[in-house]
Amino acid sequence: MKRLYSIKSKDEMDLIFKEKNSVGNGYFGVYYKKHDLSYFKFAISIGRKYGNAVERNLAKRRIRYIVSLYKNQLKHMMFVIVVKPSVRELDYNDMLSQLEKLLNRAKLLEKEDHANA
Repeated sequence: MKRLYSIKSKDEMDLIFKEKNSVGNGYFGVYYKKHDLSYFKFAISIGRKYGNAVERNLAKRRIRYIVSLYKNQLKHMMFVIVVKPSVRELDYNDMLSQLEKLLNRAKLLEKEDHANA
């Protein structure tokens, strides 16, 4: 995933959190905000309660890959994916389905329902 798609500053993240548009489930939370660019931008927030650095990096890698699967369907918005500690129970396929449902609920995906995974 290119650096172009990532939110780099804390100020941008704070703007998204202040907007208070969010959806969530037991595993993830997604905060989102519209912006004027011709592409989406995202960040992943994962706390230390999740586990050690190896586990956190694995989860972030999987989430970045899932977002890359949907990059052609994502609307031009900024969003932050907040990872809850309960995600540790999920394998990759469950993580994919939970995140897809959440992105659909947040109306961040275009009408095509499923990426070719």
